[in-house]
Amino acid sequence: MKFVATDKAAAAIGPYSQGVIAGNMFYSSGQIPLTPEGSMVEGAIGEQAHQVFANLQAVLAEAGSSLGQVVKTTVFIKDMNDFAELNEVYASYFGSHKPARSTVEVARLPKDAKVEIEVIALIAK
Repeated sequence: MKFVATDKAAAAIGPYSQGVIAGNMFYSSGQIPLTPEGSMVEGAIGEQAHQVFANLQAVLAEAGSSLGQVVKTTVFIKDMNDFAELNEVYASYFGSHKPARSTVEVARLPKDAKVEIEVIALIAK
């Protein structure tokens, strides 16, 4: 097992890593819309989702993977009314690649984010 860390994404805000490689699989921690410098992206869920995907791409790259290797995502959103806007951003990053996905509305996310996403991906060998 190998722990993944990159300064191209927001640092973990607790006692966990940005992700873990186990065998040929990568498991990310949930990414919220924090910049690599630690600033929260404000605005609509779409703006926040773009930062979440930037963070995911950075940790995936550090792990030797990419969005094209993602097999499963879990999306946590604060308000299901934002689902359509989130879906537009989500689709722009995955295109025709359609990993399995769960989407859950939650009462609150870290730092009052509107969205948090975690992924499971294959590691290219």
